[in-house]
Amino acid sequence: MKSHITNAFSDFFFEYETPRQVLVRNKKVGVVCRLIQLLVLAYIIGWVFIYEKGYQSTDTAVSSVFTKMKGVGYTSVNGYERIWDVADYVFPPQGDASFVVMTNYIITEGQTLGKCPELKGKNNCSSNADCEGGNLKRQMTGVCVNTTKTCEVLAWCPVEDDHIIPNPPLLMSAENYTLFIKNSVTFPLFGVTRSNLVDGIDGGYISKCYYDPKDAPLCPIFRLGDIVKLSGFNFETIAKVGGAIGIVVDWTCNFDVSVKHCKPKYNFHGLYGNPEETDKARASVGYNFRYAKYYLEDKVQKRTLLKVFGIRLDIIVQSLARKFDIIPTLTTIGSGVGIFGVATVVCDLMLLYLLPKREFYKNMKFKHTDSHPKDPDSEEGSVETNVSKK
Repeated sequence: MKSHITNAFSDFFFEYETPRQVLVRNKKVGVVCRLIQLLVLAYIIGWVFIYEKGYQSTDTAVSSVFTKMKGVGYTSVNGYERIWDVADYVFPPQGDASFVVMTNYIITEGQTLGKCPELKGKNNCSSNADCEGGNLKRQMTGVCVNTTKTCEVLAWCPVEDDHIIPNPPLLMSAENYTLFIKNSVTFPLFGVTRSNLVDGIDGGYISKCYYDPKDAPLCPIFRLGDIVKLSGFNFETIAKVGGAIGIVVDWTCNFDVSVKHCKPKYNFHGLYGNPEETDKARASVGYNFRYAKYYLEDKVQKRTLLKVFGIRLDIIVQSLARKFDIIPTLTTIGSGVGIFGVATVVCDLMLLYLLPKREFYKNMKFKHTDSHPKDPDSEEGSVETNVSKK
């Protein structure tokens, strides 16, 4: 028993097994093998290395965005002239990466808390019984106002009438507003920090440039009208009911070359809001919200309510940096070598199951014994069953 255990350990530690190879001279199998190997090689070199850049490591950026709008708007409604500056038409005013620029509005001035009749066409009534219950949007008092034939409500009075949206938009001058984008990105893996104010973009250049995809692709100053046009919208259409536009700052950089070549590219995408689009499944179009300014008049609290239609701008930073790294290179090469085994598997299947001489190839590939030898310690006992000759 001890001898058997000793022999087993000795065989395990001091013997080396290696497969035997059978050289098969067959044109069909040889051509298939080489074609598969060429396809694998083309995949590794063309797709993995060249297109996917498998020899590089990648990193995404930590980003910060600062914005500033400039421009003055003018309106004249019913003989009342007004100037609109940045504090009036940008919401919120803190310079975030997502904000709204007002382009149209419906104003209701001098509202006070009290009781007043609902608008005609809403909550119509013929008697007080029609104004009972609290299942409607406004808090009704249970009184039917005879002069309007609508229910009396407890609300900010007079109630807002937003049936008619001003057309053309009241702030068409917003087309000439300018947007300044200041963006900084850091790639932690590579220890690189870049800003969209790249080499050559100084104060003198910024003071006189406007972004143009061909003539000034690095200028960080954008006209609102140009942004709308580049996103595929018509300015008057989107200014009337509002909408949303995404400004993508794309940092796709290759740090195998000089860092100075890492520069941003700007893309513009219309997100929603164009009523001329053919998507009839949408519940609504445009972008709007309400904003109130409160004040006291003769110790009575009042407010001016604005239903704001505007263009929502979302600035999205998209980043991907690459740089040569030996670890992904070796990993990619190792994976490619493993894929070469596909050729061997396919050719073995052809030899053993598809070719007319498959029985001959099976006999050449595998060695069999008819029975187990009686003496395990004899020389014949070292013969193994199903020895691969591959």
